[in-house]
Amino acid sequence: MAARNLNPHEMFIKMAAEHTPKYHFDGSTNSDFAAWKAAAWPAVLECLGDFPEPAPLNPELVVEWESAGLTRQRWLIDVHKHLSASLLVNIPGDLREGERRPAILCWHGHGSYGKEPVMGNKTSPDMAANAAAHNYDYGEQMAQAGFVTFAIDWIGGGERHPEHKPNQSPPMGGRDWCNLLYLHATMFGMTSISINVQHGKAATDFARTLPCVEPERLGVMGLSGGGTMTLWSYLCDDRLKAGEIICYSDLWEAFGFRYVNYCGMQVAPGLYKLVDLPDVQGLLAPRPLLIDLGVKDTCFPIDTSIECYRQLEKIYAAAEARDQLELDLHPGEHGWGANKSIGFFSRHLRLGEK
Repeated sequence: MAARNLNPHEMFIKMAAEHTPKYHFDGSTNSDFAAWKAAAWPAVLECLGDFPEPAPLNPELVVEWESAGLTRQRWLIDVHKHLSASLLVNIPGDLREGERRPAILCWHGHGSYGKEPVMGNKTSPDMAANAAAHNYDYGEQMAQAGFVTFAIDWIGGGERHPEHKPNQSPPMGGRDWCNLLYLHATMFGMTSISINVQHGKAATDFARTLPCVEPERLGVMGLSGGGTMTLWSYLCDDRLKAGEIICYSDLWEAFGFRYVNYCGMQVAPGLYKLVDLPDVQGLLAPRPLLIDLGVKDTCFPIDTSIECYRQLEKIYAAAEARDQLELDLHPGEHGWGANKSIGFFSRHLRLGEK
């Protein structure tokens, strides 16, 4: 008698090992790419479910201060009915009166502090250690390099974690709020991705109104879970002209099913039935894209993350846009390489031009 399996996790691992997504890219020419993208992109977008209806932003400047050569602002905005977000802005200290600069939306990854360490908050030992370990303060460093940077928390992160003080909900016994909020969203025909993308659009709507921002020169970047949101924001908002996905490249068979290194903020119903992660990244072609991979990354091991990049290269090559794709392969762990970011965004967002 054949051996039986009683482990449902093992079942999903075996299903993933045998699975080829419907729209896995297997072409080589520009016409192959065009036909693939025309078919895959609407199907992928449909997986995300409904997007929340936008609401008037009603922006409120809470405070402005100077620190580490930057002007920093904290705003409150409404992102849709029943929900608001705090938004941090870093403005270069050498900005001249009346000057406008390119701006970069900086998404945070998983962690207790949301956007705060990304934008340069190192007021606690934990935040300082977090920033140092992952070179995580790209929202501060890119502002010091001359860009305006801005950030909000995605739902379940930072100030928008349901257990964040002072507006604290009852603890859920250690359950992952990324998964709980995803379940809530799907009950209304949405996903965490669709909600967070809409909130990123609201933050971008607001940033474009700032007198220091050039509204047609916008980029997006993020590490880990922030790489997830960079990918989806860039796909869903054509106002963004350049993107950097930091340590969020891999194969779902590996980091999702085998290692269970994903959560509700990264998934959508039926998504893997249609595409693998390199296919989703490939839907960005021919737009400018910088990928960061850490050789010693223990979240997304290099064996499969480099395979993801190789598949992505083939898609960009078929799209006749190989020159628009760059790789920062750095020798470190799960973090921002920072070797090519300033040059990449300076070129594509035309930093220094009037």
